[in-house]
Amino acid sequence: MRRHELSDAEWSRIKPLLGSRSGPPSKRGDRDFINAVIWRVKTGVQWRDLPERFGHWKTVYNRFHRWAQTGRWEAIFKALRLPVDELGSLADASVVRAHQDASGGKGGSEAMLWGVLEEVFQQRFTPSQRRAVSRSTSR
Repeated sequence: MRRHELSDAEWSRIKPLLGSRSGPPSKRGDRDFINAVIWRVKTGVQWRDLPERFGHWKTVYNRFHRWAQTGRWEAIFKALRLPVDELGSLADASVVRAHQDASGGKGGSEAMLWGVLEEVFQQRFTPSQRRAVSRSTSR
């Protein structure tokens, strides 16, 4: 099994959801197609940059689009959803690092706050120098 591809356990949960297909049978099969979509989503590449082992990118995209319209992806994602551990769930394990200059003193000055507010709320246009002209009612 390659990186970013379905395991045998995941495939066994998805396979019954696929049902029957209309049209000609796929040359590469459903598992390779789903692996192509997962690979693309996990790596973040453009459709055109799919590796050739998955087939022509346009074929994969067209099939992906058809499945999205029919709601097949929603059923697949629900089947792959992990059970929630009520005692301890980890939602996000990412690390966010601040620049070394971000570790400043306490609070900061109010002068900076007022300067920012003045900048935000300053007038963005200059009023017209023309006088307001009233229409004459006489003919």
